[in-house]
Amino acid sequence: MRRLIDLTLPVQTGHFRWPVERRLLKSHEQGQGQATWAGWNVHAFTHMDAPRHVDPSGFTTDAVTLEMTVGPAAVVDVSAVPADQPIPLEHLAAAGAHLRPGDIALIRTRWDERASINSPDYWLKAPWMTAEGAAWLFERGIKAVGFDFPQDRCIRFFLTGEPRPPLPEHVTHYHLLARGVILFEYLCNMGALRQPRNEVIALPIRLPDADGAPARVIAIEHEEEG
Repeated sequence: MRRLIDLTLPVQTGHFRWPVERRLLKSHEQGQGQATWAGWNVHAFTHMDAPRHVDPSGFTTDAVTLEMTVGPAAVVDVSAVPADQPIPLEHLAAAGAHLRPGDIALIRTRWDERASINSPDYWLKAPWMTAEGAAWLFERGIKAVGFDFPQDRCIRFFLTGEPRPPLPEHVTHYHLLARGVILFEYLCNMGALRQPRNEVIALPIRLPDADGAPARVIAIEHEEEG
């Protein structure tokens, strides 16, 4: 039996961090059929980061192939880590012992079940990745990684008013993205995943020569019938 699990946030108008412009270009009332225009930051909601996001010489979305974003995935369950705490390396390593080279890693905190992405708490009280943990993931040989929480603690600067931190403090961007590992940010619904391994299909919009793109991300689990 096959289960399909959608890990993608809906694009919301009225989000306090990410403005979304949306309007009707034409409507049925005008006798023209209906067409919607929409625009937002490509790094908002569920999306893919390409290395150009952090590295001026990094590759852009043009170089991201289907093989880089589709394939076997391992669920790394660190949901026991408390709010507003780093994810200890030993905890990450134990939870990710089943990671294989070439995997897509799904770092699961189930944070979307504890705080709304449209609230300050989502950003200010989330657990976070450490530099050691990000480097450990890179050493496992993964090709992509998805997070269901704001994984770099320093992202809080946009709410706290602090100066923008230097790149090394964006630990997953520095240790993973800048080294060619694709990031999928702001996933959701990972609590619905039942198996430690699955298949992931992560399809960013084909936006040429860009630093990122909105994405639809799903997991496919295969279970024995009985």
